[in-house]
Parts: sequence; C-alpha cells; structure tokens
Amino acid sequence: MDSFEFETGEVLNDVTVEYMTFGTPIYDENGIIKNAIIYCHGSLGNYSSLKKIAPLANENGPFDENKYFFICLSALGSPGSCSPSSTDLKNKFPKYSIKDVANFQKKFLAEKFSIRHVLGMIGNSMGGFVCLTSAINFPDFADFIICGVSSYKVAGHDFILSKFVNEIIESDPDYNRGELTYSLIRTLRIASLAEFNFGLSKEALRQMSNLELSEEFENFGNESIETDIYDLKYCNKACMNFDVENDLDKVKSKTLIIASKQDPHFPPELDAIPMSKMIESSQMIIMDSDLGHLCFNELETISDDLNEFMENFS
Repeated sequence: MDSFEFETGEVLNDVTVEYMTFGTPIYDENGIIKNAIIYCHGSLGNYSSLKKIAPLANENGPFDENKYFFICLSALGSPGSCSPSSTDLKNKFPKYSIKDVANFQKKFLAEKFSIRHVLGMIGNSMGGFVCLTSAINFPDFADFIICGVSSYKVAGHDFILSKFVNEIIESDPDYNRGELTYSLIRTLRIASLAEFNFGLSKEALRQMSNLELSEEFENFGNESIETDIYDLKYCNKACMNFDVENDLDKVKSKTLIIASKQDPHFPPELDAIPMSKMIESSQMIIMDSDLGHLCFNELETISDDLNEFMENFS
C-alpha cells in the first residue's frame, strides 16, 4: 500500500502486505468479489495459517473452495508484512493496537480487491481479537465471524503472562539499542519459553515423559529464536491492551465461537461462555481436544457443526 496511518497518527509509506488466496471468486453485478472469507491468524503467524482450514475445503465441506474465496494476509506487525523487523525500524516502529491491525486489513482489501464487504471472517487466538474488533467498528463489514480459541479481552493469567514476557524483554539493556545482539537472542529465547505451557493442554503435557518434555521444551526455545524480538514485543503489547467487553453489543455479524475445554490460554468458562452470553444470538462449539490452544489444527473433528453454521452462507 502507498501508506498506512496508525491510531497514534504516525504514517508509514510504501507499506508491504504479504498475502495468499485460494478458492473460487464469485463476482456481483459491479465486478466485485462477493464470497470472500478472510482468515485472521494468531500472534506473529502469517498467511500460511490459512492451511488450518484446508482439510475442510473439499467439495461439500464447510469451507468448500468451489463456493468461497479465501484471503489471508500476514497481519500488521507480523514478519512478511509491515512490522518492526521487515521495515528495519525495530524499536522505532509505531506502537500499534488490535484496531490498527483490523484497519490495516480493511484498507488492504479495499485497495487491492475493491472489497468493502466480506461474506465472513475466521480468526484464531489474536485473529479472534481482529474479527471482534472489525465486527464492532465496522458492523456492516462481515455477514459472519468465527472467533476461535480467543476472547473479548486479555485479563487475569493471560495478562500476567504477557506482562511477564515484556518484563523479560525489557530487562535486557540491549533492547533499546535497536540492533540484534547475542544477549537479545538469549533473552528472546527465554521470553518465548515462558509461553511453552500455554499451547498444548495440561493433559497432553502430562502424557509425555520428562525426557520428551525436555526435548520439546528445548526445540520450542530453539525455534523461537527465528522470531524477531521487536516483532514479539510489539505484538505482545498490542494483545495485552485488547479489551472490547463493553462493546460486544455492537456486534451485528452472525457469530460462531469455538473453544477448547483444555485451552490453557482461554478456558471456556472464563472466555468463550461469558462472551457467548454478551453477543446476541451467537452460537458456540466447545471442542474436546488435547491440542488445547492449538485445536484449530484439527477442525475436521467438528466439521458437521461447521457445515451446519455455514449452510446459512452458501
């Protein structure tokens, strides 16, 4: 995009947006795609998160690629699109909010595809924040939203986890230098390891031997150093400040909430169930999945429920 203006008023020019599409576009009488479904990924994910719904895109599946046109972009703040690392601004990158992420996506869709209304939005984790924020701020933007393993606010244990990660990062005196050092790589690894317990369910972790756990923990830490520490810090801060509890009555899109009863990030009793009561006429599916917060990797287990919901939009 030529430019993007943040909520703070700061503007970046020549903004990179990474994205992918699949499916079958259907056009209205004005030549505009009318069957677009937008996929919104989790924290620091990217366009490839779209693969989570691939097993359900077969003929007569809930996300049949012959019926729908899917678009997934690497969100504002994620590497590949406009982010602290890709712009090389590092800690000089403008502070952004989840509303900025939603605005970034909406502006891109209008400029690239001339799309100003979508059939629906699907989001997992932080992507659920983006779906809710879009539905609240642009009530006529999407006919439906599917909000998965997510919440209407970051609070309690999840807020403290985010605060802890930030404390670890900010404790490194090299952070303010704006350049990668050996110390920052080590700090990034430690900060990322704080998240290890919040992916798989407690049950799945307990089923592993201590040797297996140690190996998984080590691999998780090693893989995390491929992340940019500034991307992590900025994204973590944006999520930490997310709270739309008092605006849920503005959601007009048909809403489906998906939760996992073993999710250590957003337990249904604290997040999905209260949210379903605050969004009028919303529907809810609570998965039984040892993948916990990562249960979107086995959405095919609830394909019948998703088919029933998507029948309203075929």
